[in-house]
Amino acid sequence: MDNQVVLITGANGALGTFVTATFLEAGAQVVGTSRRIDGKAFLHDRFEAIPADLTQQNDANHLIADAVDKFGKIDAVVHTAGAFAGGGPIQETDDKVWEQMIDANLRPAVNLLRALLPHMRQRERGRIVAIGSRAGVEPAAGISAYSASKAALVSLMKTAALENRKSGITANVILPGTIDTEANRRMDPKADRSNWVTPQKIAALALFLTSDEAAEITGAAIPVYGAGL
Repeated sequence: MDNQVVLITGANGALGTFVTATFLEAGAQVVGTSRRIDGKAFLHDRFEAIPADLTQQNDANHLIADAVDKFGKIDAVVHTAGAFAGGGPIQETDDKVWEQMIDANLRPAVNLLRALLPHMRQRERGRIVAIGSRAGVEPAAGISAYSASKAALVSLMKTAALENRKSGITANVILPGTIDTEANRRMDPKADRSNWVTPQKIAALALFLTSDEAAEITGAAIPVYGAGL
């Protein structure tokens, strides 16, 4: 990843922290973003923090413009930002939960792609990886808003792949099962974590998908279920 500029959303989040560390170790120049982030998140000379609220199109536009202005390009994006909210049956899931899930799991990706794709299309090169969820293709009862928002993300990334397949741009989505993070451990302290997916494995897959070796992989929704299959 030497000389590659990689933008990571949710860079200081539960999964994003591992993804950012993996790309820094691989030699990339990392631009990390989230609503609240600064250079202290990663004390590394190849880490640049640019705060942005990706639910706002203007913030997404400024993020891409600032990154390109500072580094001259963006070679790859790993979109890890997202959130989970459960609820109950569909008829008991209120507007607040639906809006929360759309704002967390779909709208940021839409805004990011609208700001990013013109730059990548001009360069005729780019790698885009989004972190989805197993629930986006295998919904479960009681999490309708979350599952639907992640399904929409899968559709969005496949569309991005189709629309840019002749522009040197790949777009793929990783579909993890339950990720072994501190937040998930707190949410379900009695769970059998042997079936959970390690964040390091997801980060390693994201690294591969942004490499030249993965240039022929696009439009893929890749399951990472581990022992939870």
